Amino acid sequence: MPRGRQGRSSDEREHGSSGGGADGSLVLVATPIGNLADLSPHAVDELARADAIVCEDSRRAGKLLAHAGVPARELIVVHDHNESARAPMIVDRLGRGQRIAVITDAGMPGVSDPGERLVRAVVAAGHRVEVVPGPSAAITALVLSGLPTGRFVFEGFLPRKGSGRRERLRLLADERRTIVLHEAPHRLARTLADLSEALGPDRVIVIARELTKTFEEVWRGTLEAACSRAQLGEARGEHVLVVAGAAEPRQPTDDQVRSALEAAAARGLSTKDASAAVAAELSVPKRRVYGLAVGSRGA
Repeated sequence: MPRGRQGRSSDEREHGSSGGGADGSLVLVATPIGNLADLSPHAVDELARADAIVCEDSRRAGKLLAHAGVPARELIVVHDHNESARAPMIVDRLGRGQRIAVITDAGMPGVSDPGERLVRAVVAAGHRVEVVPGPSAAITALVLSGLPTGRFVFEGFLPRKGSGRRERLRLLADERRTIVLHEAPHRLARTLADLSEALGPDRVIVIARELTKTFEEVWRGTLEAACSRAQLGEARGEHVLVVAGAAEPRQPTDDQVRSALEAAAARGLSTKDASAAVAAELSVPKRRVYGLAVGSRGA
C-alpha cells in the first residue's frame, strides 16, 4: 500500500529537509526504458505519495500511472525548452512543503533528459533532493556489451554539428576508457560514419537497440561493418552505442630511441638537450632516454 503523508520513515523524520525548516522534497524517480515490469515498488510508492509529478509528456506519464495503479496526480510538463522557466515555480512549491516527483519518458531523470537544471535550482534553494534508482539504458548497454566496464565515459548525445561535434570526436579518438553514447535512429548512420573516420574503422563497437523490449537487438562488430549495416535502412528506436577505448600506445624500442638521439645529436644538441627533446617527441620517460644516450656515448 502506498504510504500516506503521515507515513514518513524514521530517516526522513530525522533528517527532514536541508532547507532550514521547509519539508518539501524533490524526488527523482527512474522509470522503465522499455519493459513496464521494471517499474519498482519503491517507484510506485513515491509516485503515489507525490503532491505533483514533473514529466516530459503527460500522455506517457498518464499511461505509466495507470499501469502502476496510481490514482491521477497533477502533472507538470517540463522539457528541455522550459525547464529553467519552470524551476522557480517548483522550488516555491517545495518551500511550501510539497513533495514533487520527477520522471522522464524513460530511465533516470537528468541523464540525457530534463532534470539536471531543476536539481541544480532545488539544491541552490536548500531543499532536499532524493532519488529512486532504477533502469538506465547506458548502464544496461555497457554491461551487456562485453567491453571493459571498470572504466568508462558517458558522452550522451554528440553535438549535432559544427566545431563542437568535431572537437568531441577528436577527443574521443584518444579516449582509452570504454565510450557510451546515445543516438536517435535518423542520425545513426552519420554518427557511425563520423566515429569511423575519427576513431578508425577497426575500432570495436556494440550497438544496443530497443533495450528490454520485445524486439531488443544487440549487434557487435567494427565501426566499418557498422557503417555498412546502417546503410541497409533506418532502424527504429533509440540506440546506445558502446565503443571500445583506444589501445594503449606502443612504447618505442630502444633502437628507435637511439635513432632519434642520433638525429638530435646531428642537429648539434648536447646529450642533455637531446635526451629532453627525444623524450618529449616519443612520449617516453626522460630517465630512460638519458640512460640510452649515456650508454651509446660510452660505447
